[in-house]
Amino acid sequence: MERVQAEVETHYRSVIVEKIRARGHTVTVGGTTVRLARDFGFCYGVERAIDLAYAARKVFSDRRVYLLGEIIHNQEVNRQLTEMGVISVPISEHEETIATLTNEDVVIVPAFGAETRLMKLISERGCMVVDTTCGDVMSVWKRVRQYAKTGFTSIIHGKASHEETRATSSRAMGDDGMGNYLVVLTLADVDYVCDYIRTGGDREAFLQRFPTSARSVGFDPDLHLTRVGVANQTTMLKSETEEVQRRLQQAVLDRHGPEEGVKNFQVFDTICGATQERQDSLFGLLRQPLDVLLVVGGYNSSNTTHLVEIGEQQLPTFFIRTAECLKSLEQIVHFDLHLKAEKESYSSKLAGEGAVTIGITAGASCPNNLIEDTVLRVFGLRGIDEAAVRAELN
Repeated sequence: MERVQAEVETHYRSVIVEKIRARGHTVTVGGTTVRLARDFGFCYGVERAIDLAYAARKVFSDRRVYLLGEIIHNQEVNRQLTEMGVISVPISEHEETIATLTNEDVVIVPAFGAETRLMKLISERGCMVVDTTCGDVMSVWKRVRQYAKTGFTSIIHGKASHEETRATSSRAMGDDGMGNYLVVLTLADVDYVCDYIRTGGDREAFLQRFPTSARSVGFDPDLHLTRVGVANQTTMLKSETEEVQRRLQQAVLDRHGPEEGVKNFQVFDTICGATQERQDSLFGLLRQPLDVLLVVGGYNSSNTTHLVEIGEQQLPTFFIRTAECLKSLEQIVHFDLHLKAEKESYSSKLAGEGAVTIGITAGASCPNNLIEDTVLRVFGLRGIDEAAVRAELN
């Protein structure tokens, strides 16, 4: 593991980022200031997952090593693993590929975890499993299993198609497969569920509202919304998850009354600590003067997406995959959350001759070397070369 960690550092470490952090997360050269959030980038769970994936490739150097999907939601990290010979299997091909494996093959389970049915199939093939599932995710699994065991339906705040939520939903079925779950994404979804809890409604309309991927087989709102427990995808927006919990609790209390309502509702805080830290750090960064915010990370990263949502409420915010998205001072290629597509925008904020302050943050799946690239690209576009930045930091 020591050798692996050293290799990971050579790929993803940034001395420049470390020095900026040591200087109060701010560096100014000429009229250009870059402020970094206090907490950003790799969390412990991500680091552990990457270390284990690198180690698996080294330890099983003479075997085929497969990865279920992506180790984390970052294109650069997954590219590195592919170059090392790790075979990434898309979600749509999981079952087909698993059916071809032998007991000589190695399967890496990503940080998000994997559905119980996939784990069973892999076990039946006799494969060696390297499980990198994050501990915070497994804590959620423990909660939803307990809900199932005690007859509570798990209402999961998350994205039904996300790997983590799919894995959590499978655990919400319980060890005997008799549990129930419902996945809600928006507060509008939650209000719809709350109205049904309070007064009932059209069962068929309810089932049409929530696709089969968002509910357990045989889910019946007339039966399965009596006793509910709330859980969540660990990377959701903290404030929104708390509002989901509050609204559902009030609905149960309204239906059953304060005494029985308490018995029919359960909730545990299952937001990932690193996700909370990165969101709180961004709020702290936004309290300082900024002209532009850059959020760096994979476009399919849930926790990174929520950072963008926070930022764009206050100032021009651009969700970029890498520094290469900064084409010029005016031209920025970025992901638009509302269009759900990458687009090109033009901004005058960076191009002015006067002083400018750029905030930068990143989700838990973004390595520091990509942050460094972004810092240097910003300065470079402003006419300040890397040598000048390094000289200021020394």
